[in-house]
Amino acid sequence: MNNESSKGAGAVGQNEMANAIRALAMDAVQAANSGHPGAPMGMADLATVLFTRHLKFDAADPQWPDRDRFILSNGHASMLLYAVLYLTGYSDMTIDEIKNFRQLGSRTAGHPEYGHASGIETTTGPLGQGLANAVGMALAERMMNARFGDDLVDHYTYVFAGDGCLMEGISHEAISMAGHLKLSRLIVLFDDNSISIDGGTDLTVSDDQMARFAASGWDVARIDGHDPDAIDQAITAAKQSDRPSMIACRTVIGYGAPNKQGTSATHGAPLGAEEIAATREKLGWPYPPFEVPNAILDAWRAAGQRSGAAHAAWDANLAALDDDARASFNALQSDELPADLTATVNAYKNQLSTDAPGWATRKSSQEALEVLTANVPAMVGGSADLTGSNNTKTAATAPISADDFSGRYIYYGVREHGMAAVMNGMALHGGFIPYGGTFLTFTDYCRPSIRLSALMGLRVVYVMTHDSIGLGEDGPTHQAVEHIASLRAIPNLNVFRPADAVETAECWQLAIENTSTPSVLALTRQGLPTVRNEHSDENLCARGAYVIAGVEGGGARQATILATGSEVEIALAARDLLQADGIATAVVTMPCWELFDQQPDAYRAETLGTSGARVAVEAAACFGWSRYGVDENKVVGMRSFGASAPIADLYAHFGITAQAVADAVRAEL
Repeated sequence: MNNESSKGAGAVGQNEMANAIRALAMDAVQAANSGHPGAPMGMADLATVLFTRHLKFDAADPQWPDRDRFILSNGHASMLLYAVLYLTGYSDMTIDEIKNFRQLGSRTAGHPEYGHASGIETTTGPLGQGLANAVGMALAERMMNARFGDDLVDHYTYVFAGDGCLMEGISHEAISMAGHLKLSRLIVLFDDNSISIDGGTDLTVSDDQMARFAASGWDVARIDGHDPDAIDQAITAAKQSDRPSMIACRTVIGYGAPNKQGTSATHGAPLGAEEIAATREKLGWPYPPFEVPNAILDAWRAAGQRSGAAHAAWDANLAALDDDARASFNALQSDELPADLTATVNAYKNQLSTDAPGWATRKSSQEALEVLTANVPAMVGGSADLTGSNNTKTAATAPISADDFSGRYIYYGVREHGMAAVMNGMALHGGFIPYGGTFLTFTDYCRPSIRLSALMGLRVVYVMTHDSIGLGEDGPTHQAVEHIASLRAIPNLNVFRPADAVETAECWQLAIENTSTPSVLALTRQGLPTVRNEHSDENLCARGAYVIAGVEGGGARQATILATGSEVEIALAARDLLQADGIATAVVTMPCWELFDQQPDAYRAETLGTSGARVAVEAAACFGWSRYGVDENKVVGMRSFGASAPIADLYAHFGITAQAVADAVRAEL
């Protein structure tokens, strides 16, 4: 039932407050002639109870670190979130933004986009991602709590999720991980309306979601999602649980639309003028479009200020900390890195240039991480069941568990997609710099979350080892070929492929210093020689590419060889062959195309060379090299999947050798 007598604030009933959400949603979708009115109308009662009785937030300070997080995983219901943000008084969510729903330049995009408006905790729309992000947020809350205690970190993460979110495979990984870690501050309200775009969910799914969550160690409950008191009681009970909670809320999609409610017709299209008029009559909402009566708006605005006393108490707790603890907390919240980090990295680089180790870059990464994690307490590592292969664990990163969240290492299990989305959630929560590893070929499992890292501009680091045919005998199922090119195609993603231990250290420093761009480190299984034997305090990788071996005597170039990662060694050997024949050759190492593309035109021209032959070598698909003036048909690289064999045989078989590079240069001259 819809309990009209339940009061959320003053004399205004919860039903009237919920109808404000319904009206704004149907009016905005109608004005845009685009959008999804059904889910906001169906979940309006859930949102009203949550925001007026439970959610700890302060509309006047949206970034309050101890606020509860609200995640709208079924992001197509974006008008529910926008309506609540406007109603509760977020200053940047005005009625004009509601009127401009889905219009160019508005804050009210078709799906919620992180950074567009305060109160949007993550970008959702790809179903299931928000649910998995929420697991990361709930995990980050417990980890911060283990460091600073209840007085400073004591909040919940609430999720609205629909049938589609629970159908997506990522939901299994997220639900399983949350249950295993007993993330008791995570509460999911499942919008159980039995409708999908194609029609009733009985067309496609017969899962018992209650049993499914229970099997993963969650508390579960089922309620009428239109009964405010039942909603309130279920959330209250969930907050007392020692496990994550799922509340299955039976709702009617498009609630209030007399001719369309309960059908897929309300899912992804405007209701139409006639149905909206009938809905206004049925709901007892006689007001013009986008108008909310003062009494109802005041009740909502009071909800936006409801946590003022809790916020003031939290401010007092923060002020009462000793100077060191308060500085530590503020540093984690502000994304600050230690002031001496560059000096620390430079000292380490200098030692590497002296020692000249022949490590695989995955080993170089581990050694760099030993230095960084010892000095950057925000760094939290992990791996998708490949810790010993990815080399992501360090002495400073003790594992976390359901019994102890004080550590800094997460065993994600074989959950690559979940790992990536959980890391996004941790970065969004604040306080941590997450990094996680798997094989580069399994970026295919992570890609939707990597794309969202880039779209949201999050500092997340993907440690992707076994980056080419160089992994050898495991064969083409595990040998990345097209992956580097496909990752380079994602906007706002830095793809690093370092050539040795020195470049790996520099790339790691760049990855954690960049607060608005995620990074992929593509790392080798095979050992590589140190090619940076002369120390430089400058982070040369910051330019994306640089001349690592110029023409002897400083004369004019006859040829330039471009290379990345493990093929820089091959390029240098090819240069020796060419120089022996009197062909003046330079080698350019290109650890990060994205950073190189941001350099001034003059530097790029100087680095690439303005005359002579230009050849590229990379043990990967050849796509993309044309932007640097290299015919992709003439790149020394991969044009097929790999094969199972020892590494030396594979490089010879696929023609990725110093002799092949030298021959390619001669053919260009």
